[in-house]
Amino acid sequence: MKDAYSFDLTDEGLAAAYQAQRDAYERIFTRLGVDYVIVKADAGAMGGSASEEFLSPSAIGEDTFVRSPGGYAANVEAVKTVAPAAKSIDGLPAAQTVVTPGANTIQSLVDAANTEFAKSSGAWTSADTLKNVVLALTSPEGKRELVVVGVPGDRDVDAKRAEAAFGPAEVEPANEADFAKNPGLVKGYIGPVAIIDGKTTKVLGKDSTTGIRYLVDPRVVTGTEWLTGANIADQHLTNVVAGRDFEADGVVDIAEVRAGDPAPDGSGPLELARGIEIGHVFQLGRKYAEALDLKVLDENGKLQIVTMGSYGIGVTRIIAVLAEANHDDKGLIWPEAVSPADVYIVAAGKDDSVFEAAEQLAADFEAIGKTVMLDDRPKVSPGVKFGDAELIGVPNIVIVGKGLEQGEVDVWNRRTGDRRSVALNLAVAELNNG
Repeated sequence: MKDAYSFDLTDEGLAAAYQAQRDAYERIFTRLGVDYVIVKADAGAMGGSASEEFLSPSAIGEDTFVRSPGGYAANVEAVKTVAPAAKSIDGLPAAQTVVTPGANTIQSLVDAANTEFAKSSGAWTSADTLKNVVLALTSPEGKRELVVVGVPGDRDVDAKRAEAAFGPAEVEPANEADFAKNPGLVKGYIGPVAIIDGKTTKVLGKDSTTGIRYLVDPRVVTGTEWLTGANIADQHLTNVVAGRDFEADGVVDIAEVRAGDPAPDGSGPLELARGIEIGHVFQLGRKYAEALDLKVLDENGKLQIVTMGSYGIGVTRIIAVLAEANHDDKGLIWPEAVSPADVYIVAAGKDDSVFEAAEQLAADFEAIGKTVMLDDRPKVSPGVKFGDAELIGVPNIVIVGKGLEQGEVDVWNRRTGDRRSVALNLAVAELNNG
């Protein structure tokens, strides 16, 4: 990593330092010829008021990000779901129990619903169901807590979004031991409420029978109706209404993001892409400065806690990105800005005149400020030398060989594949101008 930190007295100073670093990173990546996207990112354990990642789009990238036609871009952890407007609960039918033997998955529930009981309009789909996912959170101190998250049944929980939302706690699905300790959670049939002796009983959340914290997806707003678990094996409840039959302890945005979802800023539907993270910038604020008691005297002679920024470039990651984007079937073709040399000269022959001309040519290039790699190995075949030149990846190759008898050398541009003969005395000018 290339790491940097900034320290300022004011939030305005931090904003200026942050922007200066961000601008510098853009210039660096542009000069390197790296294709990049700046995306909003979740600050995670680092904390702070702002966080952005520089991602290089790549089909083999480890990060998933989204972008919209209107210019919105964010990694999946930072995407905010657009919540629908709340609805009126007046006149909605009462929740009722339906028997669903063996329907302990969303798909089997939808199949059973469409076979056994009708919907008021249309067919049942997984989007009509409320899936309740049990997660185990382990704090840095080792305390383990269960939390149930209600998401629309057509969505899965995204592990990265869950880690970002619940960090620094470790997040994992509840295991069999967790369920054994909480018999009120009927696996496959979990819901926020149950109907017992004709009365609705709260199963999840504050003051419930289980006492387990209950959080819901932003789409689960007041007035939305759901088909969900009845907390009894082989039974579900229909017409369970948010805000009437149950209240969540909070909202957590950890369901998967899909192509076509609306961008949070209204700039159009999202598309998903993959990328490799090559840089990250944070406005950390005063979190770490307060912990370390980092104070300086201001212009009035008073001690003030500084505000910090953090900035990093993944140097080795950039090498991987450049290699992935700049190669052919024979080897690397480095961009000129990061090539190990400006010119690679191959002495491809046995006569002393070939080696003498190659050495002079190298000196001529160095005289105008070019860096040179000269392959003047005397007992190595031209084929091996060409192969090594291709592997090393210098984009401009000059071959001093058979053409020297006519006063010519070959100039080979690996980036374009163009290879042509030029007069020996024009080779330096040819490459310098090209």
